[in-house]
Amino acid sequence: MDIKFAKRIGKLGSEGAFQVMARAKELEAQGRDIIHLEIGEPDFDTPEHIKEAAMRALREGYTHYTPSAGMTPVREAVADYLARTRHIPIRADQVIIVPGSKNILMFALLALVEPGDEVIYPDPGYPIYESLARFIGAKLRPIRLREENGFRLDLDELRSMLNARTRLVILNSPHNPCGSVLGKGDVEAIASAVLPTRAFVLSDEIYSRILYQGEHYSIAAVPGMQERTIIMDGLSKTYAMTGWRIGFGAMPAPLVEKMAQLMVNSNSCAAAFSQMATVAALTGPQDAVDRMVAEFRERQKLIVNLLNSLDGVTCLAPGGAFYVFPNVSQVTDDVNALASSLLEQFGLACLAGTAFGPAGAGYLRFSYANSQANIRKGINRLREALATLPALAAR
Repeated sequence: MDIKFAKRIGKLGSEGAFQVMARAKELEAQGRDIIHLEIGEPDFDTPEHIKEAAMRALREGYTHYTPSAGMTPVREAVADYLARTRHIPIRADQVIIVPGSKNILMFALLALVEPGDEVIYPDPGYPIYESLARFIGAKLRPIRLREENGFRLDLDELRSMLNARTRLVILNSPHNPCGSVLGKGDVEAIASAVLPTRAFVLSDEIYSRILYQGEHYSIAAVPGMQERTIIMDGLSKTYAMTGWRIGFGAMPAPLVEKMAQLMVNSNSCAAAFSQMATVAALTGPQDAVDRMVAEFRERQKLIVNLLNSLDGVTCLAPGGAFYVFPNVSQVTDDVNALASSLLEQFGLACLAGTAFGPAGAGYLRFSYANSQANIRKGINRLREALATLPALAAR
């Protein structure tokens, strides 16, 4: 059947990690041994006390609709958690619970950005930023993250891009795909640039608990910025709950009302039992999170050392999240072909840097959400693949 699709669908992009994972699963079904360093998903189990809370909630009848913005005790727990970790006052009516944090991004764009308004977002960056901004008709303003600046925003460049049409500035720290972290000075400088404009900031803080030194500093904590900031967060990364589909946002209360209206028209509400699990996650023991971050810290050291031992490869040590973004431009000018070859011929699933924007040319992204043994095996496969490339063979 020849289906005529609406033109707007053609504006949507995709998320390369899911495409590569699907192909890797196909190869595994054919009997191939694949090392998965592509997907941004903790390889740890959801802590037991969270699973128990969800099962208890199911037994107690939390199987029905809830208010679209979330149940009041859950919003209160999230508000307390964010107030404690971001060092700002937050009320329950400033919080919304959603089935996955991507909804916060989508709803913010729909509620605030008119067609032609400008959206500034990082390049390389999480591909859904660009995809959804294009989908709603925004003017795309990517800001390049450069390796020589530690993959952090160039503040002078940001200042030059802000204008009367800027409606949303998207920040992500710790950052996917680079693992870079914005320090307090960076955040305060960004706030000083944004405050004289009409722009809101969407601060994607989904990796805020996965830091290897120091403390996360949210732009919402800068005086004057809480009224202009949308915090986007959730349980997926911190508590290894990607499949639970529970996210949350904090923002001015009038914006919560509009997002709740969008929830009514799309998802109705987040699952009731997952909301009850949220309370257990945020108020219960945090030792599992600490252990997970400690293990990620060891894996970070391992994979950075292994990558920097490869001829023609350089890799900065990430300050957070669980990704590395090695520079392979010395050995290839086609990272897409390299990533494809790594999967199809060598059994190593990873992503080309261009999956995160044009500025990702010359880079690969590896997720080290896998065992140290598999990380060693995967980088050995990369070593074998690089040895076949003309740029190295000629050395």
